[in-house]
Amino acid sequence: MLLAIDTSAGTTVAVVDRDRGIIAERSSADTRAHSEVIGDFIAGCLADSGVPTTAISCVVAGMGPGPFTGLRVGIAAAQAFALGAGVPVVRVVSHDAIAADLFAAELAATGSTGPLLVVTDARRREVYWSAYRGLDDAGLPARDGEPGLARPAELAEVVPGFDGYRRVDATEVSGGALGMLAERMFASGREFASATPLYLRSPDVTVPGAPKRVS
Repeated sequence: MLLAIDTSAGTTVAVVDRDRGIIAERSSADTRAHSEVIGDFIAGCLADSGVPTTAISCVVAGMGPGPFTGLRVGIAAAQAFALGAGVPVVRVVSHDAIAADLFAAELAATGSTGPLLVVTDARRREVYWSAYRGLDDAGLPARDGEPGLARPAELAEVVPGFDGYRRVDATEVSGGALGMLAERMFASGREFASATPLYLRSPDVTVPGAPKRVS
């Protein structure tokens, strides 16, 4: 039983199980209220699912790409819950969960999948992007390289083979999709994402240098 948390776009929390699927999920598209809702969403999902904290075996953290201020809220919440529950944290690229969800819908509708470009808002008139060639032999999203950051007008220049991808501009990440992708990655023996968040640029707020000496 996994608890999945992502704040790379809006805020989403879900309780999932490999056999039972998505048991409970709560989400908000608001990109500026992560801290205000994350605690209620975690408590709400546990209550909605009827799953006690002791039944959670792992916490899944969405690692972005996403803006610094929002993304760190979900990662910190995942780490704090895992520490309190005495369970490990596994990390998943948020765009991979979006791609997994889109590929599942495409597969159900057409019986096949094709190249996909996932794009999300990075603010400052920029976007995050990840390119996928489809599903691999294990049914997992096959990403071409690492996620990137660009201005919308520059995508055709920075994405190799841009015209060959179906572009989808996503506004949120499904916590359920994030958790179920983690389940499939574990079952397939795949490596999870690294512990380094995918901010892809410096934070808006920086720590000032050493104070000047006053004599």
